[in-house]
Amino acid sequence: MSYKKEFIEFMVRSGVLTFGDFTTKSGRKTPYFVNTGNYKTGAQAARLGSFYARCIEENIGQGKISGQVTALFGPAYKGIPLAVAASIALATEHGRNVNYCFNRKEAKDHGEGGTMVGYKLQDGDRVLITEDVITAGTAVRECFPILKAAADVTVEGLIISVDRMERGQGELTAIQEIEKEFGIKTYPIVTVREIIDAIHNVPIDGKIVIDDEMRAKMEAYLQQYCVK
Repeated sequence: MSYKKEFIEFMVRSGVLTFGDFTTKSGRKTPYFVNTGNYKTGAQAARLGSFYARCIEENIGQGKISGQVTALFGPAYKGIPLAVAASIALATEHGRNVNYCFNRKEAKDHGEGGTMVGYKLQDGDRVLITEDVITAGTAVRECFPILKAAADVTVEGLIISVDRMERGQGELTAIQEIEKEFGIKTYPIVTVREIIDAIHNVPIDGKIVIDDEMRAKMEAYLQQYCVK
């Protein structure tokens, strides 16, 4: 089994990838939803970090991401455990010791102060941003002034759980908008198309979560909102 299919099944078992009737922040009615806030155990965090690390290593191996990445940045709040868990997995499973850091929502005015926690970014650092899912790209856009204020860094790219493959604020996908605006690539562990292909009519623990009816709903949603 590929790590991508393992990841899809892991999300379903963790209650992170769910199917039904939902409304996104943008007001779109969607038949599926990804909520990484539902991860809650140490075992889940360990496996999640492993999947992120495997995605990073795969893209380094393909020459898409530099092997000289010095830090993972996790935007508050959901990106924080992703950066920490991924850095642990990179060290323990791949022998790659990478720093991690994240931001506070509000600046601290006592102690060491500032908005950043963890590794202190330095000029010349190569940073990967870890996020869950990009819908409109708002959280990612907020990252760049934070990172640039910390040091003169190069953002190597963005690692996310799922590419929903749908339009952002205009006619491009949110991922394409981020690339056009900031010149960085996004590397999803899986896409919604890979999710459909992997588990349509395939039972997970004896239950089929994407049957013909659910697939039809997902295809209709993609037809309406997906960028071809």
